[in-house]
Amino acid sequence: MSFIGLDIGTTGCKAIVFAEDGRVLSQARREYALQTPQPGWAEQDAEEVWRLAWQCLRQAVAATPHDPPSALAISCQGEAVIPVNAEGHALRPAILGMDTRTTAENAWLIETFGADELFQRTGMPVHTINTLPKLLWLQRHEPTIWRDAHQFLLYEDFFLRRLGGEAVISVCLASRTQMMNLASADWDDDILSRCGIERSRLAKPASSADGVVGRLRPALKQELGLARDLLLVSGGHDQACAALGSGVIAPGLAMVSTGTAEVVEVAMDSPALAPTLRDGGISVYRHVVPGLYVAMTLNHSGGLLLRWFRDTLGRWEREQAAATGADAYDLLLQEAPAGPTRLLWLPHFAGSGTPTLDVRSKGAILGLTFATTKAEMAKAALEGLTFELRINLDLLQSAGVRITELHAVGGGARSNLWLQLKADICNIPLRVPMVTDAACLGAALLAGVGVGAYRNLATAVAQAVRWRERIVPSSERAEAYEAQYARYRRVYPLLAELLHEL
Repeated sequence: MSFIGLDIGTTGCKAIVFAEDGRVLSQARREYALQTPQPGWAEQDAEEVWRLAWQCLRQAVAATPHDPPSALAISCQGEAVIPVNAEGHALRPAILGMDTRTTAENAWLIETFGADELFQRTGMPVHTINTLPKLLWLQRHEPTIWRDAHQFLLYEDFFLRRLGGEAVISVCLASRTQMMNLASADWDDDILSRCGIERSRLAKPASSADGVVGRLRPALKQELGLARDLLLVSGGHDQACAALGSGVIAPGLAMVSTGTAEVVEVAMDSPALAPTLRDGGISVYRHVVPGLYVAMTLNHSGGLLLRWFRDTLGRWEREQAAATGADAYDLLLQEAPAGPTRLLWLPHFAGSGTPTLDVRSKGAILGLTFATTKAEMAKAALEGLTFELRINLDLLQSAGVRITELHAVGGGARSNLWLQLKADICNIPLRVPMVTDAACLGAALLAGVGVGAYRNLATAVAQAVRWRERIVPSSERAEAYEAQYARYRRVYPLLAELLHEL
């Protein structure tokens, strides 16, 4: 038996067919564009996303004729909103999570509800990322679209509406909108009423986190060449699906996903809603694992900072990598000192992420001398990124969130030096799964549980998530990094005002 994990990301989609034991049977990928019609705006042609994702599904299914998939679940970007007509077709481009046009709407929400009240009820700090202020913006600025729209959907329910006929949203994804009551796992009728949003114009929340929500339309089943029904199962937010796909299924476990940016998802058995998390922009929402919640932190730089360093200062290493097949990042770091560097690197090249969320911050390097080497600078960049990770983990732990183990995925998990740095600086052991597409695997595991192939998600993870290695902190290096971490924590407060002037 096999299952499809369909991932709808911000810049691309992929469909992967997995066997019950987690092996990849087939896969297909496509990329699509973003539009920025005005500064700070971010939109996307949802119909183009649908067309390309359907191509992925057709390609992936065609490549598995001897084990056709029996179920599908969707992992998708959060918060993006798509007004649709009665046939489920988009009336305008999707407004994405990264869009920042809703400052005035957020001010109204704070005045009307209060920032803490919204956080306590929904788990989402007031922020332009949320779906709710995007809907308020459409009310105020595009009244014709607001009037004509049959429903306002996110990508999961948009796709399920097209695939199966009914718009159903996972509780996980719905809890990213700032409209779902975190305690009841249902739309908050008071928020909807006071914001002028009718419940009927939103997707129906799924009744269970991993339950069947529909079947593929007969015409689409025929187009895929399937003889049997393809069941549609509730999926979730891409980061939560990736957490599941990396084995984060119990309180205290956390995923650290290092790609262009770096995201942490920490699992909890009850939501931590401390004011410090609200003020730090750390969202708390329902996990795709029934009964659990996750808190999410974000560092905008992540692997993007290393790419900038390689492309700007690593020309020789790039040429050597191209000639020999070696990794350019490994070449940059091969002469790095074993312990802490003598540098402090503030990695705010795209502003700061959680918990300071300072869009005006900039990067800085302190401690340069004529003895400084390129390798030392490269390692200092990794240290700075990892210190930012530690700041977020410390804040979560101070709010009562237990963190016992990190599961590392993404491009950053390929660097053993960086993995060991994370273990040493955070003083927490890491496990590294073999999976490279954790979000797709997580969605596929939800699909497998939904059709009864696995007894539950714990069984699914035990059968399908395989591990590459476990990395433990060095007590000696962990102690050595404590003093450097204390110095690092002083850098941003000391430089923030000056960086704002640059």
